[in-house]
Amino acid sequence: MSVAVEKLEGNMAKLTITVPAEAFQAEMVKAYNKNKNRFQVPGFRKGKVPMQMIEKMYGPAVFYEDAANELINSTYPDEADSSELDIVSRPEIEVQQIEKGKEFIYTAKVAVKPPVKLGDYKNIEIDKIDVLVTEADVDAEIEQKRKDNSRKVDVTDRAAKLDDEAIIDFEGFVDGEAFDGGKGSDYSLVLGSHSFIDTFEDQIVGKSVGDSFDVNVTFPENYQASELAGKPAVFKVTLKALKELQLPEVDDEFVSEISDFETVADYREDVLKKLTETKKNKADKEKENKAIEKLIETSEVEIPAPMLRYQQEQMFDDMAMRMQYQGLKMEQYLEITKQSKEDILDQFKDQAQKRILSSLIVEAVADAEGFDATQDEVDMELRKMADQYQIEIEKFKEMIGEKEQESVKNEVRMQKAIEFLRNNVKEV
Repeated sequence: MSVAVEKLEGNMAKLTITVPAEAFQAEMVKAYNKNKNRFQVPGFRKGKVPMQMIEKMYGPAVFYEDAANELINSTYPDEADSSELDIVSRPEIEVQQIEKGKEFIYTAKVAVKPPVKLGDYKNIEIDKIDVLVTEADVDAEIEQKRKDNSRKVDVTDRAAKLDDEAIIDFEGFVDGEAFDGGKGSDYSLVLGSHSFIDTFEDQIVGKSVGDSFDVNVTFPENYQASELAGKPAVFKVTLKALKELQLPEVDDEFVSEISDFETVADYREDVLKKLTETKKNKADKEKENKAIEKLIETSEVEIPAPMLRYQQEQMFDDMAMRMQYQGLKMEQYLEITKQSKEDILDQFKDQAQKRILSSLIVEAVADAEGFDATQDEVDMELRKMADQYQIEIEKFKEMIGEKEQESVKNEVRMQKAIEFLRNNVKEV
């Protein structure tokens, strides 16, 4: 087995892989054993026709495709590794020589990781990011806790007002005719939530339980049902019930019920601390993103088309897997949305390019700064992963193999580079 490497323009390369004739012949025999039951020749029982007889009748090429596919699948990964190229795409395979008794030769055209000409990564400037948490932020967080712990009570002694939950029956008419989807019964609607079109909710405000009335609205010009877009409509509405949220008072008793604290003051201090931490973490992430975006603008890198395509396809596969977890097959989604795979891939193009550029830039910073990962640091990350699966660290290492461990090592390097960028960015 041998591999010859030819560097091509545009961060591409061609591997020429040569498989010895005897290995090709062995794979031909396997192809024969796999397919021999398909052949029927007078004078021979099914599955007992000699290989030479089949080749004589149909030609040796009858087994070429299976033999070639098996050889390519079994030899390419090792030969790609031995090429010492940093391959970043699926191979474009082309058979160069396939003939009984001769070496099997094929080429694999691949994209290789492109070099990066880094911009000035030590003097990146971004707009200042606000990390101040105000008393109003604390009040808003506590107000949300009040809502989370509220209860609904029936209202019978007053008219509807904003923030009430109205239970209504309704039917809509356009030009005096009822339209599809315009009817509902015992429908729950929070007034002021803007769940319904135009001023529908506003016209319920002031009405009392038991009232029946007309609501006049106009559908927006961009309404999804084109036959209704821009048209005036009348809804016949009956207000069947009203409910309001009763919020608990913010006192020591409330605080002790929803937290580990006994006083409002201690609880507010904890809320302030947590909001500050959350805002800081969010700001750190924003710093990272902005620093990388700035560095992308000032750096030079040429992404080969197959590398971009590979990233797009990975994103497509991830999307398909998420859908499968939700019980929807990608084929069904494409049919429902009237899209093709190429349509989805095209939608991923900009995002895929940004992912690639971000990864290449960060890795280039790691190289420039000479960042490395110690075995202890790698083991720490592997231990976190092993704990998630409740597997002993050594068994986990065996399970994932050296290649994945090397990937974890590179991820540690990348994190060091990201931290370096975040700590060195200047906010102005």
